[in-house]
Amino acid sequence: MKAKKIVIIMLILVFIALAIVGILIYFGKKQDQAFRNYIALINEHKYEELYETISEESKSKISKENFVKRNKNIYEGIDAVKIEVEITGKTQNNGKTQITYNEKIPSSAGTIEFTNTAELVREKLDYKIEWSSNLIFPELNDSYKVRVSTLPAKRGEILDRNGEKLAENETTEEGNKRVYPLGKEASHLIGYISSITDKELEANVGKGYSSESTIGKTGAELAYEETLKGTDGKEIYITNENDEKVKTLAIQNQKDGQNVKLTIDAKLQKDLYDQMQNDKGFFVVMEPQTGELLALVSTPSYDSNDFVSGMSNEKWEQLNNDDSKPLYNRFAQSYCPGSTFKPITAAIGLTTGKLTPETTFNYEGLSWQKDSTWGEDKITTLTAYNGVKNIQNALIHSDNIFFGQAAMQIGTQTFIEGLKNIGFGEEIPNFPLSISKSQFSNTDTIENEKKLADSGYGQGNILVNPIHMASIYSAFANKGNMVKPYLLYKERPETEYLKEGAFSEQAADEVQKALIQVVENPEGTANDMEITGHTIAGKTGTAELKKSADDTESGTLGWFDCFTINEPEGNNKLIISMVENTQNNTEGGSHYLIKKIKTLF
Repeated sequence: MKAKKIVIIMLILVFIALAIVGILIYFGKKQDQAFRNYIALINEHKYEELYETISEESKSKISKENFVKRNKNIYEGIDAVKIEVEITGKTQNNGKTQITYNEKIPSSAGTIEFTNTAELVREKLDYKIEWSSNLIFPELNDSYKVRVSTLPAKRGEILDRNGEKLAENETTEEGNKRVYPLGKEASHLIGYISSITDKELEANVGKGYSSESTIGKTGAELAYEETLKGTDGKEIYITNENDEKVKTLAIQNQKDGQNVKLTIDAKLQKDLYDQMQNDKGFFVVMEPQTGELLALVSTPSYDSNDFVSGMSNEKWEQLNNDDSKPLYNRFAQSYCPGSTFKPITAAIGLTTGKLTPETTFNYEGLSWQKDSTWGEDKITTLTAYNGVKNIQNALIHSDNIFFGQAAMQIGTQTFIEGLKNIGFGEEIPNFPLSISKSQFSNTDTIENEKKLADSGYGQGNILVNPIHMASIYSAFANKGNMVKPYLLYKERPETEYLKEGAFSEQAADEVQKALIQVVENPEGTANDMEITGHTIAGKTGTAELKKSADDTESGTLGWFDCFTINEPEGNNKLIISMVENTQNNTEGGSHYLIKKIKTLF
């Protein structure tokens, strides 16, 4: 019996011990949770809720208003974000719990690190923080202040290939101001800077930004932000009642941003803008052998300077509600290419062996369909012509029927593989500006034979980005190799291929010869582009945007793509251009563009 009592007593003692351990663990977790909640509220900038986490004794020493003001001014004044703490120890003293911890505070002058102690007291069933200013920084007494001194850095400037300024810093009474000398002529390309948002500040922790920083929002200003941005010289420090420095918490040296030199030719950019400023369209100009982008123009445009100086709500509404969409960057989009796509179909057919220079198709008239399975659907073309229906004549006369049949002969899978081989569905690797991908379908295939035929002459669901189109057309000037377009100037251009062997050398040669005839043959659709002393290869194109056969509202796109051959070294140019709503233009979209491009020679 005595042994049994001993066992029972032992069990009771074990139970009591376990209960005590459990209670200690429970309250220990509550203490940790209370402290971590305190830090979380700081990170969320919820200072009024933060006040409710401190003890009644602490509240008796500082009002809610002063508490909120002090914490807000200090934490947000140094741009503190994502504060991290690591609890390293815990002790009990006089009924209070001391938590020792390491703290990291990312700030506008770098990361501030220190070891500190927080004291918690139990009030009813909760744990509260015994608060004083030392909890913000160990050396910060309640009567001390946190100061931030700043030495602003200069942002790098953006230059064209000849050193002309496209974005510069101008000293005004308010300090440095960003100025865009070309204004509307290059706004979609250069973009603009503006005040950093809270979201951007959080996404760029540790990169030297503060709540007073500006940041690139669009265009080259955004693309080259890392290079252009300077790092402000900044010191965060504590001062005493006499405004004497007690401790430096963080210091960051000033570093001016670097200039960025682009491949762009400012004069060409301005001249092209002047030609197109009253139209909805774009110009992309590239050096076809190197890939240097010489001009990127989108019209109509807005003025980047308006965003820097502060735009009124009225001006913003005006830009957003303008039917001509001046904020819309047209050279960054993808469009139905119309007949400018026919050389691509020819090159795919010749490269894969599905077509030869001697391939002909037999048909008469200006419309054609395979058979009655097409119902009322037909392929129509605009011009009847004499001679054989081969690749060269079909390009010279822009024959839709030939290229519809050519795509059918190539076959769906081979056609799709040919498009994927030249970058359809892909981004241009490491291209600095945000541009859309080219596509051959809204799905992963071309749905039926009629859609395949339409795709052959640049309709169907074919959409091409003009910068990508410039790379594709460069293959006709580079023995089948597509150069990679680039924007950052190099003193000695080194050609990099986006797609080497995109087309066979023979295919590129055949297409180039045909495109020269499109310009030089009296019956060529671009014969009005012929210029004495220059060899130009080009292709016109009109894309219909009809949603149905009766659609007269959606409009058309007029294209003209061309490149020069055998110009003096470094003077060759490849131009991709488009103008919208050509049904309102009596000259026709392509010929309207030819007239504008021709003035540049």
